[in-house]
Amino acid sequence: MRSSVGEMFAVATEQLLSEDPEVEQGRMFRAGGLKTRGKFFALVVDGELVVKLPAERVDELVAAGAHRFEAGGRSVREGVRLQPADEAACRATVSEARDFVARGGGIT
Repeated sequence: MRSSVGEMFAVATEQLLSEDPEVEQGRMFRAGGLKTRGKFFALVVDGELVVKLPAERVDELVAAGAHRFEAGGRSVREGVRLQPADEAACRATVSEARDFVARGGGIT
């Protein structure tokens, strides 16, 4: 049986919280998410993983079938929502988002 995105995200969350002291949990869009240095980089909304990535990477993922994340009726240039294939893909995507935001990308 395939894990839900929420279950995969929970595993990725546990791993990141134990490995990276700068990662913390918080709430955004009525959902629990992950942030580093005060900026959110990943959360689950309506059963999809939402991550903050460079706009070019978002464009690549959208071209491959993901969807742009919208907030307040507006498309978020550095936000994408997707369905990871498995726990490894979820963890890799969440880690990619953490690395992007930790380097100063994204908004608060």
